[in-house]
Parts: sequence; structure tokens; C-alpha cells
Amino acid sequence: MNKNDIKKDMDDVEPIKGADLSVDDFELDDSVVSEASSNEVIKKLREKLKKIEAEKQEYLTGWQTAKADLINARKRDEAERKEFIKYSNERLVEELIPVMNSFDMAMGNKEAWEKAEKNWRTGVEYIYSQLLKVLVDFGVKEENPIDVKFDHSLHEAVSYEPTNDKKLDNMIIQVLNKGFSLNGKVLRAPKVKVGEYKE
Repeated sequence: MNKNDIKKDMDDVEPIKGADLSVDDFELDDSVVSEASSNEVIKKLREKLKKIEAEKQEYLTGWQTAKADLINARKRDEAERKEFIKYSNERLVEELIPVMNSFDMAMGNKEAWEKAEKNWRTGVEYIYSQLLKVLVDFGVKEENPIDVKFDHSLHEAVSYEPTNDKKLDNMIIQVLNKGFSLNGKVLRAPKVKVGEYKE
């Protein structure tokens, strides 16, 4: 039996999907061919093809894993980018909070506020509402939790005021300074007075 006979026998073997191999791809020693029967040679060739098929599958699996890892990394990067953008204005908002407090203090002093000229007051209120609208458009929310149950994680208690009304126990009865949150993250907790029921 020679190489040409083996090539003829190999023409009948169905090729493995994805493997572009021919008998010439395998080194066959003439002495091995002459000594071995055609069945043994075909068996060895099939074993080599199985080994190559296993290697091909291993490479394919590795490629698919690498592709999935890349897709997941891109998704993580996109989520991190969105999170960064969401809170990128945090420092600016924190700097504007005292400005908002100044507006609240100025407008909160009713006696002094009423003495100011009406057109001037209207202008200041308009500027305040413009500034507040810009902040709201960027995800800022004023926290003014009057008549809300006190929560240590969201509010800062400045004092506890005794009350004989059981309904006001542990309720916010006055907001001294409004709080602010950015896209759900508390930037500054509101400073509040809390009711404390005493019999």
C-alpha cells in the first residue's frame, strides 16, 4: 500500500466541518505505510483528525469566551460612563447649595422681605426660580420634609421639641435648612426639628 492508495481511501472519508485538511498535511513515513495495513493508517488519521477537531473546538471556545468578555467589558464601561455623567455635576451643585440657602434666608425673613420694594422682590424670586429650575433639570431635588417621619439616614435632627400630640412623635415639625439630593443621592441632609411626645 502506498500514499496514492491512502489518498484514494481518504476521498471517501467525509471531511470534518471547519477543518481544511488533506492527506498531504500529515507526514507519513513510507516504511510505516508499507508495514501497516490500510485500516491502521486510516485509524491513525482519524485519531489525528479527532485531535485537530478537539483543538479547533478549544480555540473556538476560547474565542467565544474572549468575545463575551469584551462585550461585558464594554457594557460595564458604558454603565460606568453613565454613572460618571450622572454625578459629574456633584461638586458644582454642592457649591451652589449655600447660594440656595442664602435665597431661602432672605425670603424667609418675612418682616425684612415685606419692607423691600415689590418689583425688587419679584425679580429676586424670579432669579431664584430660574436657578432652581436649572438645578432640577440636572437632577437636583430640594428636600423639604415637613410633616414627614424622621429618618436618621435622610435627615439631620438639630433639636427635639416636646409635644403633647402623639401624632407628632418622631415627626419633622420644622425644616431649618432644606436639603438637596442629586439623582437620588443625598448631597446635604435637611436640618430639622423633630417632635418628641411627652405625656
